[in-house]
Amino acid sequence: MKRRTWLVAAPLLLPAHASAPVDPAAPVPRIELVGEGTVSTADDEFGGALAPDGQTLLFDVTVPPHYLYTLVESHLEGDRWSRPVVLPFSGRWRDSDPVLSPDGSTLLFASDRPVGPIDEHRFRIWQSRREAQAWGEPRLLEGAVNAAGSQVFASLASNGTLYFTSNRKGGGYDIYRSRFQDGRYADAEDLGPDVNGEGIWSLEAFVAPDESYLLIGSFGREPGYGNGDLYVSFRRGEGWSRPVNLGPQINTRAREYSPRVSPDGRWLFFTSERGFPNDDRSEPVTIEAFTRGVRGTLNGLGNIYRVPLAGVLAAARDAPATPP
Repeated sequence: MKRRTWLVAAPLLLPAHASAPVDPAAPVPRIELVGEGTVSTADDEFGGALAPDGQTLLFDVTVPPHYLYTLVESHLEGDRWSRPVVLPFSGRWRDSDPVLSPDGSTLLFASDRPVGPIDEHRFRIWQSRREAQAWGEPRLLEGAVNAAGSQVFASLASNGTLYFTSNRKGGGYDIYRSRFQDGRYADAEDLGPDVNGEGIWSLEAFVAPDESYLLIGSFGREPGYGNGDLYVSFRRGEGWSRPVNLGPQINTRAREYSPRVSPDGRWLFFTSERGFPNDDRSEPVTIEAFTRGVRGTLNGLGNIYRVPLAGVLAAARDAPATPP
């Protein structure tokens, strides 16, 4: 979900929650812009949930900073992504952060759409099932997940355990886990002080199907390279390691966020606002260059990228441990 700097101005950064960085001298991964001209455009896009067929991509188009989020779908036709179309149930409320279940049959997303006659003006997690060739009418995810506060991102492990981000304690957003037991989601479990902490806003948490790692989009977590970075935390028994910053090859002075992994495990998809506003300049910008910059694809609004995942995880595993 989109959030701007003012939401986390002057955060309190606690050393206990600092993460180890990836070596800045590590080989630069091959980062690709996805679908320039159709998926990644001069408009504001984020997300990037790839279906198991490898031919369907679900993401958000938005009016910045966060007035409207609309879920859309694009299809790979030959070597080019098609012009996106709005999902049949979206386009009216703020529908954000589409994430597919490991088998691709269920779409999870956050929405502020009302429940019943009362609009509580908070985000909840909804789900839609794939029915033949279309997505079915969304249903509210029942149980403890939506019990309090706003929930803005959710992802499923293969065993049904749900990981999600919530501000249910008030203030910032933390990461929680809810196990699927006896046909329902059990009470939410805080992932603990190695992952969550005062002054840290974690708006996205994508879990590997086997729960071996967790990709996190955070504000206020150290070390950081810009306006929100991507991190990874590795499973340690029933707990999680301190998150590791994915390094300056992926994280920039702009914001990087909204991580997902392709169903075959090969690609990390993420969103970045890198581009014209954060370019290095030896001379003042001209009005002509300014106009070209703000009208181009890399104008500082969100675009979707992908990078081979194996090297990213290997570099993070090799990062030095953070002292307690």
